[in-house]
Amino acid sequence: MSNLGPIAGNGGVSADTSRLANGQNLDAAGKRFEAIFVNMMLKSMRTAKLSDGLFDSKAQQQFRDMQDQQLAESMAAHAPIGIGKAMTDFLKRAVPVEAAPPAEGSGA
Repeated sequence: MSNLGPIAGNGGVSADTSRLANGQNLDAAGKRFEAIFVNMMLKSMRTAKLSDGLFDSKAQQQFRDMQDQQLAESMAAHAPIGIGKAMTDFLKRAVPVEAAPPAEGSGA
């Protein structure tokens, strides 16, 4: 019998939740989730336009999508709307999170 690891029997979804117990990983996941959410929101706003511009093209649309992705990541890092924090707070209540290791020189 071969060792297939933590993703073997459930359709490719990992059952390993040990990464959730690390506060830094959880916060990073919250920021990434917020960036994805904001990107989806920007994409939805772009598709709701009322008319096509005179000079719109596929190349311009592709670069606009890349710009929106960078804008979403920047917004999530510097001016979050709170959805990522809400998600991490929910997960912290569901799974006990390890405390961060004490900083060196903290005289404890």
